[in-house]
Amino acid sequence: MPADQYEQALTYNAPYADISRPVQGPANPFQTGGLKRKNVLTGYAEEAVISDATFTTQHRTFQSLGYTKDPSTNGAYVGDVVKAQQLGGRDVVQMKPSKAASEAMRRKRQKKGDPSIIDGEGAYLGPWARYQNEDQAYEDEAAIAGEELASDEEYIEEAIVPANHMAMSKAGTDYLDDIANTENSEFHGSAEFDYQGRTYMHVPQDLDIDLRREPGTQKNYHPKKQIHTWKSHNKAITALRFFPNSGHLLLSSSADSKVKIWDVYHNRELLRTYSGHTKSVTDATFDAPGTHFLTASYDRQMKLWDTEYGKCISRFTTGKIPHVIRFNPSPASSHEFLAGMSDKKIVQFDTRSGEMTQEYDHHLGPVNTITFVDEDRRFITTSDDKSLRAWEYNIPVPIKFIAEPYMYSMVRASPHPSGKYVAFQSGDNQIVVYASTDRFRQNRKKSFRGHNNAGYAIDVSISPDGQFVMSGDSGGYVCFWDWKTCKMWHKMVASDGPVICAQWHPQESSKVATAGLDGSIKYWD
Repeated sequence: MPADQYEQALTYNAPYADISRPVQGPANPFQTGGLKRKNVLTGYAEEAVISDATFTTQHRTFQSLGYTKDPSTNGAYVGDVVKAQQLGGRDVVQMKPSKAASEAMRRKRQKKGDPSIIDGEGAYLGPWARYQNEDQAYEDEAAIAGEELASDEEYIEEAIVPANHMAMSKAGTDYLDDIANTENSEFHGSAEFDYQGRTYMHVPQDLDIDLRREPGTQKNYHPKKQIHTWKSHNKAITALRFFPNSGHLLLSSSADSKVKIWDVYHNRELLRTYSGHTKSVTDATFDAPGTHFLTASYDRQMKLWDTEYGKCISRFTTGKIPHVIRFNPSPASSHEFLAGMSDKKIVQFDTRSGEMTQEYDHHLGPVNTITFVDEDRRFITTSDDKSLRAWEYNIPVPIKFIAEPYMYSMVRASPHPSGKYVAFQSGDNQIVVYASTDRFRQNRKKSFRGHNNAGYAIDVSISPDGQFVMSGDSGGYVCFWDWKTCKMWHKMVASDGPVICAQWHPQESSKVATAGLDGSIKYWD
């Protein structure tokens, strides 16, 4: 069909040769191969202008119905031409039922039912609710399929036995975890009270060491032999914490969702088990006096416990997984704690009201460590985003941000007793040191190497006198370095698997506790 020169619009997609053809007269004799010239490597490509909506409609029509319009010829179709004639050439948009037809179809559908009823009248059907006449069509299809039986087969119609289930309680349809009254604790010790009515919270004074003195007042040495093993957890240990200042008790959390407290002196027995989490416990921390401790778990709960009697006092949650949790050591803010979450945030809670009082949201990955510095007025955090940030307490804007191309994720931290430095377990098999003063700069002269930690969150701990640095190892070792020279002082085998937890005793000169994936806690001297 030639194009009319007086038409303002084309009603079909004319070929490029027809559009370029002269209206009258001969072709230009001086034009050599104008229409045959290549514009792509394989020949000449005609450019067609078509909207995305039109193309999508025709593409879906071809996929659903098997035919589509021919863009180069007006009124022509490509594909199943017979079906196109039967349907009048309509596309999928034109065949969409009207609102009235859709409402009539919905009215024919069965009701979704009550979720509390399993079987019988009014049972829950949900998205499986059928339309009217669908049962008849299903029976016709089954009858046709039933005709095609093998010669030795016989069709047997089985009767359906009606189910007599009691209607389920509406309370059973609530999918939220019922966390009320699920916490409990069990005392395992030989006697809960001594002859004076004191519990295990009392610091023993019948020893050859004064546990009430200031930690770090005596010289420390590295341990040489194992003196005891505590075994009660049946999964990996995730955290070890000595009782603040005295160290006469040892708190352990595990992947078996339990938290246990042990006697370090006298009988060295298991004293109490705290049960209340439903998944692995990620971290635990004492408050400054030690009368309470916090636990964080993969069940997205943070719980405040009474150390002495095992009662769960409060529960906190943001709906995300807490990775690290720390009480504020300052006496003025001892009722507040910080938690590093999996959603890149650090949240601050008040244990008295149970409310979130502050949110620090600048990290780009899950938070790994929280360390209070500068007389507890500031804190340092590290994250999976391979950065370090320093914050003023209660101000949600970082005062220092450190992220270098050579940095790795820092998964554990330990402050130096002098208060001037913080040691971080870096993911590239070394322990790095940062200043905890105003500038928060890395001390490049202090780097402790010689152990393997890649792939594990392995503890780093500094002795109370600040002379030794201790770390676990993925090969089952415990390593000790000299703080001043950064040379490895001692390395001993502590487990068959990775040693995840390692903590110095706050009072003893050479006693440390270690734990790993086997669930046993070992005490060294």
